[in-house]
Amino acid sequence: MRQAPGGLSYLEANATKPQRHEGTKTEGHGFSRAEKKLRAAQPRKGSGETRRGCPRRPLVVQPLLAILIGFGTLLSHANETSAVRYASGEEMVEGYLVKPAGAGPFPAIIVIHEWWGLNEQVKEEAERLASEGYVALAVDLYRGRATSNPDEAHELSRGLPRDRAVRDLRAAFSYLASRADVRADRIGALGWCMGGGYSLELAMAEPRLAASIIYYGRLATDESLLAQIRAPVLGLFGEDDRGIPASSVRAFENSMKKLGKAAEVHIYPGAGHAFANQTRPSYREAAARDAWEKTRAFLRANLQN
Repeated sequence: MRQAPGGLSYLEANATKPQRHEGTKTEGHGFSRAEKKLRAAQPRKGSGETRRGCPRRPLVVQPLLAILIGFGTLLSHANETSAVRYASGEEMVEGYLVKPAGAGPFPAIIVIHEWWGLNEQVKEEAERLASEGYVALAVDLYRGRATSNPDEAHELSRGLPRDRAVRDLRAAFSYLASRADVRADRIGALGWCMGGGYSLELAMAEPRLAASIIYYGRLATDESLLAQIRAPVLGLFGEDDRGIPASSVRAFENSMKKLGKAAEVHIYPGAGHAFANQTRPSYREAAARDAWEKTRAFLRANLQN
């Protein structure tokens, strides 16, 4: 067998070299976040002994081939990530776009961040949605600012003009609808906390929206505004949320039903605000998992079927 430097076989020496797909945008050393996590979790090859008891590197062709085949499959299903710019009125705004591998067209989701801004956790949520088969556009309503400080987050959210935010979200919808790899009639919105409220705002402002998901976001009570909603709505809330009490959630649900709107609402006992955010002390695993499964089912029913 052909030998590489250091006594390794050619197959062993090249088995773990990064492979990069043409046209796929990844981060650092040619691997996406998901690929690097998978590679880090793979066990390293151990050492063996010859029949004479002398240590040597084992020739494990079949396991190596299995790793190579599995890695190739992972790459063939890798998400493509990129920073994108699009017009919102007279301004150019940016977003984080993640799309599944392939030409599409795919359904799409506008991903709306919490009051912390467009941070790494929201980008990972966009990547998770892309892994489900959606083009995911995480918008940046703060124009490049993000924080982990609650006081600063409060200031950023209070300083965000509502009309500009809605304009940015409608611009995100138009941008996605213009892409050849997106099904323009299958675009939804999903947001958490502040972003959950804006997911509902977009449903009221954009009649072409095909689905709206609200994770513990503020709710409208004006029935003349709710009457403008055409998209089905999924609401996911915590029973112990002091900012959005269960009574207001039930009132919203009743108003939607009275207006003949498609609304599915779930309130989780023992969960408070931000129960689905794994980076916060408020995270509740059981509620978050169930909410994610309901999210997946809702999106399949309204964007894929």
